[in-house]
Amino acid sequence: MNGIYWGMTGVEVLGRLQSLDRDLTLAFVKSCLKPGGGFGGNVQHDPHLLYTLSAIQILCALDALDTIDLEETAKWIASLQTPSGGFMGDKWGEIDTRFSYCAVSALSLLGKLDLIDGNKAVKFVLECQNFDGAFGVTPEAESHAGQTFTCLGVLSILGAVDYIDRDLVGWWLAERQVKDGGLNGRPEKLADVCYSWWVLSSLSIIDRLHWIDRDQLINWIFSTQDDETGGFADKPGNMVDVYHTCFAITGLSLLGYPNLLSVNPKYCMTHQTIDKLRLAPPPKLTLPNPRLASSTQ
Repeated sequence: MNGIYWGMTGVEVLGRLQSLDRDLTLAFVKSCLKPGGGFGGNVQHDPHLLYTLSAIQILCALDALDTIDLEETAKWIASLQTPSGGFMGDKWGEIDTRFSYCAVSALSLLGKLDLIDGNKAVKFVLECQNFDGAFGVTPEAESHAGQTFTCLGVLSILGAVDYIDRDLVGWWLAERQVKDGGLNGRPEKLADVCYSWWVLSSLSIIDRLHWIDRDQLINWIFSTQDDETGGFADKPGNMVDVYHTCFAITGLSLLGYPNLLSVNPKYCMTHQTIDKLRLAPPPKLTLPNPRLASSTQ
C-alpha cells in the first residue's frame, strides 16, 4: 500500500497521474480494507495506521473516497488514541509519533478530526520535543528529521505550530545540510535523498525553507538519479527505489523546481488534490500555550 502511494504521488507531482490504471489501483486498495475500517499493507496483512493513511491518500488523489465507509474507517482510526494522547499503530499497542501523524492526517482528510482529543494529541507531541528543538518517536527519544516532520505535521494540521519555537527547530533542521549539499536525518550521518522531503517539508511548515542552500541541494538530489531508469536512490551510485524517488520529486517540488505540481508540506499530497477536498478547519484547542503565557508575563 505504501509503495502504491509513493509511486502514485511521484507520478502525480510529475503531472502524469493518468499513467496509472485507476480501476486496478482502486481494486487493490479496496481488497486491503479490513472489517472494522482499517487497511492492511497487502491483501492478507493486518490493518495498521501506516497503511490506512496511504490508502486514504490514494483514494483522495483518485477522487474515490466515496467508495468506502468513511465513518467506519474514521472510527477505527480514532479508537487507537491512548489516554496519553498518542496513538497506537494497531491493536498490538506500539506508540510512535509516526502514528500520531498518520491518525491526524487521515482524519483531517476524512473531515473527522472531531472524533479524537486534539488537545491530548498536541500535548503528547509537545512532550516528544527535545532541548534542541527537534522531535523523537516518544518522549525523551532521539531527535530525528523524520519524526520532526510527523510532529510538525500534527501541530500544523491541528493549528498548534505556535506552541513551539520556530527558530529553534528551524536551526536544527537547517543544520541537516551537509557539505556536499544533501540533507541528513541526524547529526553526523550521511545525506539521504529522502530527507529532501522530511527536512524541507518541516522547514516549509515553519516558514524557514530559505534557511538551506537551495541550488546546492537540487544539484545533490540529481546526483542520486539513475540516467537509465530515471529513478532516484538514497545516495549517488546506489540502487534506485520508489520510496526515494517519491521523496526526491516531492523535495524538488518544495524547492520550486520547474514543471512539477506544487506539494502541500503538511500532507505530502499535491495542492491540486488537497484543494478539491475543501478541508474543514481543525477543532479549536483549549490546551494552554506555554509560549504565549510566558510572553505575557
